[in-house]
Amino acid sequence: MVPLQWCLLWLLFPLSSWTQKFPTRDEELFQMQIRDKAFFHDSSVIPDGAEISSYLFRDTPKRYFFVVEEDNTPLSVTVTPCDAPLEWQLSLQELPEDASGEGSGAPEPLEQQRPRGTAAGGAALFSYRGNAVESFAASSAPSGLYQLELLSTEKDTRVQLYASTTPESDQPYPELPSDPRVDVTALGRTTATLAWKPSPSASLLGQPVRYCVVVNREHNFKSLCAAEAALSVDDAFVPAAPRPGLHFSAFDFAHFGFAADGAGRGRGPPSPPAPKAGRPAQPRPRADAQKVCIGSKNVFTVSDLKPDTQYYFDVFVANSRSNTSTAYVGTFARTREEARPKTLELKDGRVADVFVKRRGAKFLRFAPAASHQKVTFFVHSCLDAVQIQVRRDGKLVLSQNVEGIGQLQLRGKPKAKYVLRLRGSKKGASLLKILATTRPSKQSFPSLPEDTRIKAFDKLRTCSSATVAWLGTQERNKFCIYKKEVDDQYDEDQKRREQNQCLGPDTRKKSEKVLCKYFHSQSLQKAVTTETIKGLQPGKAYLLDVYVIGHGGHSVKYQSKVVKTRKFC
Repeated sequence: MVPLQWCLLWLLFPLSSWTQKFPTRDEELFQMQIRDKAFFHDSSVIPDGAEISSYLFRDTPKRYFFVVEEDNTPLSVTVTPCDAPLEWQLSLQELPEDASGEGSGAPEPLEQQRPRGTAAGGAALFSYRGNAVESFAASSAPSGLYQLELLSTEKDTRVQLYASTTPESDQPYPELPSDPRVDVTALGRTTATLAWKPSPSASLLGQPVRYCVVVNREHNFKSLCAAEAALSVDDAFVPAAPRPGLHFSAFDFAHFGFAADGAGRGRGPPSPPAPKAGRPAQPRPRADAQKVCIGSKNVFTVSDLKPDTQYYFDVFVANSRSNTSTAYVGTFARTREEARPKTLELKDGRVADVFVKRRGAKFLRFAPAASHQKVTFFVHSCLDAVQIQVRRDGKLVLSQNVEGIGQLQLRGKPKAKYVLRLRGSKKGASLLKILATTRPSKQSFPSLPEDTRIKAFDKLRTCSSATVAWLGTQERNKFCIYKKEVDDQYDEDQKRREQNQCLGPDTRKKSEKVLCKYFHSQSLQKAVTTETIKGLQPGKAYLLDVYVIGHGGHSVKYQSKVVKTRKFC
């Protein structure tokens, strides 16, 4: 009596399937078949010499088969997990002797070569558990039916499979150099330059290869498949794959990737209608990871990194024809820290000149030497308004914009230290004069009225003079007025360039000085002074500037005014 085991195998495989390799690889038919991924999608066949992809459900074993016809045949099997660890086992089932007869020799259609089941038992040849790329290789494998069983216990995942009976000539995966490490040759705050030795597959064998670089902040990857799965992870939506009992019945073979034959239709309970198509999967790229393929170059600079952050760098060499790939030994490195801004030390009672770039920032530090009740910061913004933040012992205590003259006063604390952060204007660079003191009554900038414009009286203009007025304060200060002849085309842009309030009278020519005088009034309503500038030329335009000089010698310029004398009188 023929053993039950062989009877099962006899039923599972048609006799004619043993007349050639399974599936065929020497004819043009095989080349067409491996290019058409639909032939092997979700099937149980591993083609000889081609890598295929598959999808595994969690805790649901999946089996793949291939046949070795002759004894002492070289054999190589490679399993590449993508985004989850796997358990897999390779086992051998011998072929029945009656199934090894001669056939017609004509290649069969692939549909007739697919197995229709498997027998239990068999000899286990190799098993593995983990997420690394692992291979089984034998130089003289016996003939028989080989079964590859895979299981994912963590989650639904993808896997890539490869099997070959001619591994030496196939060379399916690009080779790595003797030193397969990736080196970081240069490291900056936002960039990292990587270098690696070229693959012998390109330099010696002339195979078309390309290199892909993957950067992320979590860990190195063992395969390009794993890297791509992590780059497109989207836990919010995973496209639903069909499950037995839910989307199809156990007798509905059409859902397994094979066309059901006519005899098989109508068996078993009818399958439920196909589920409605959900929204298409749109994997969301991870913001902290990136992948770029750079062709045949073996040096690459990664940019747009974050300072003081650890990154993991991986390089993969891929065959441009077959898309198979091999991972170099990845590395990791931490980018350099952001350059700490220089902090300017403020001295008690001394004026400091500070320049801030457009939208830039500057930090100032004030540490009073003695105990103090109050701290006053006099700020003179020479151009545009500037934002100022003050922190006392690391705690934010004040934040405001200052335009012109500003006075910031804080309650003192023993041994307190103050840090000022100046933020530049969006319009342009900022120039400031800052005085920090614990004795504000002794030294300060001159006080200014709310309105620092100069008013010209049009009816009092003559061919040789102009009369102007400006406001003062209750504090007695020295005022100096200067004139400068300008062109008739003098515009606002030129005026703004000369509007630097921090430039004092010492920057002006002596010939431009008109006069200086002291002025104040206890009544703000009467704190107005007028002056007539004489000795002007008929029909000429003049730029007038008024400077107020405080007790400490610090000066502030009022807003400039352009006046024009009459041409005919």
